[in-house]
Amino acid sequence: MTTNLVEGINAVLLKMRHLPISYVFSGTFSRLATLMPRIGQQQVNQMETGHVFVEHVRDAMAANSQMARWMNVEVYARRNEMFRVTETIGRRPSIPPRSYGVDLQNRRCDCRRFQTIHYPCTHVVAACAKVSLNVDKFIDEMYTLERTLRVWENEFSVLPDLSTWEVPRMTFELIPNKGLRRNPKGRPQSLRIRNEMDIREISEGKLCGVYRSAGHNRSKCPLWNYQTGQPLRSDRN
Repeated sequence: MTTNLVEGINAVLLKMRHLPISYVFSGTFSRLATLMPRIGQQQVNQMETGHVFVEHVRDAMAANSQMARWMNVEVYARRNEMFRVTETIGRRPSIPPRSYGVDLQNRRCDCRRFQTIHYPCTHVVAACAKVSLNVDKFIDEMYTLERTLRVWENEFSVLPDLSTWEVPRMTFELIPNKGLRRNPKGRPQSLRIRNEMDIREISEGKLCGVYRSAGHNRSKCPLWNYQTGQPLRSDRN
């Protein structure tokens, strides 16, 4: 949720990030102030046409009703509260059909979508259709247009023109911290706090790949002649 919110803000400010902070604030305020009445009027128009829930939930419920036709439902309780829903056709070729338990009294389904998104999943829709229950009563009221309109009915006052803003004079001097500047030369230095997990075991250092002696590697081995490919026996003696 936090990531989506930040990405949404970045999308709005992408074309204004080079402007002064006063213009960024004014542009953000004006966009939000005009968004509230526009979306609010859309909510009112949908309520006047007889809709009860938001458009996203209506589309999701229509799709769930289509998929519920391909499911087999068994009633497990006399009061029509417990059901066993079996998918007769798998959603994906690699996933075989599965069975799910539906508890309408506690509003739970084994797929966990019902208790997560708070409106009926495909299995709940199939269970309600089996016993002729109104599936809309299992949709949480937070998805109703009446509830969401409370958010969009808020209004903003008109922001004064930038020329009339009173900007107080700075009574202090901003001094940048030179210790936070990046070093333009060399490799970047890690600022991570190290602990005992970062302590390396003491080793003998690099060993020669030819004679396994310390102090040099294979390319600088004094006992190996790379031109002839033969060891210098005189040096070894």
